[in-house]
Amino acid sequence: MTFAGAHTALVTPFRDGQFDTEAFRQLIEEQIAGGISGIIPVGTTGESPTLDHDEHLQVIEVAIHTAKKRCLVIAGTGSNSTSEAISLTQAAEKAGADAALLVAPYYNKPSQEGLYRHFKAIAEAVRIPIVLYSIPGRCGIEIGVETTARLAKDFKNIVAIKEAGGSVERVNQLRNALPVEFEVLSGDDSLTIPFMSVGAVGVISVASNIIPAEVSRMVRHYLAGESSKALEIHQKYYPLFKDLFIEPNPVPAKFVLERLGKMTSEVRLPLCDMTSASVQRLTETLSRIGL
Repeated sequence: MTFAGAHTALVTPFRDGQFDTEAFRQLIEEQIAGGISGIIPVGTTGESPTLDHDEHLQVIEVAIHTAKKRCLVIAGTGSNSTSEAISLTQAAEKAGADAALLVAPYYNKPSQEGLYRHFKAIAEAVRIPIVLYSIPGRCGIEIGVETTARLAKDFKNIVAIKEAGGSVERVNQLRNALPVEFEVLSGDDSLTIPFMSVGAVGVISVASNIIPAEVSRMVRHYLAGESSKALEIHQKYYPLFKDLFIEPNPVPAKFVLERLGKMTSEVRLPLCDMTSASVQRLTETLSRIGL
């Protein structure tokens, strides 16, 4: 299995406080029609911290049943509790997920040895491929390069990392430390092309909720050696890539999806609606890029 390509970190649609399964299914269909290589239900963009255990598994199961093997389903099953992460990952494996995305434990800030033991316990409890997820801005820690290399060496099912630390230099370090078959994915839309220029093989994208065909095409062009075509797409949509983070993700993305008639913009507290200034800025950006 390869994770080369564009993958969508799916939003979780809500209507009147409940999971909107119909909007979610339609969103997935649009991703597949747009050529997306994979979908990630219940990651950060899917508001995983505010979904209870049953909802978490329901979202994963709906994604698997809707995708019907037409793209990869990489289930978000991370937690700052190792036992909970194991339970969620085992449930995702049983439901038929192709792989699992495991974020670094947040808030409790384990040491690198603690991180190693956390991911070791999960890897030993399942057989599906594991994609590590390093995002120090949210977790307060990063999965160290040496820790990543150690995990890749010791566990055959730890096969990739979503890198969201914002540093091209760290991608260089990862590529230098890891075997060629271990894949690196960008965790930031605006850094996809810079990361791919030093060895990443694709992106786990927020923007592709909105423009799946364009993000997918950008990555395919770059993988095919057509860097100028990829850069043209990157430059056109760069303002959107940046403005989807003017307020906490996925609030801006859901605002755009509501404007496009795809779902409500509902998020769960403690997330809330955007400010009027952010609404104006994002609306102007959408107009500028033709959305």
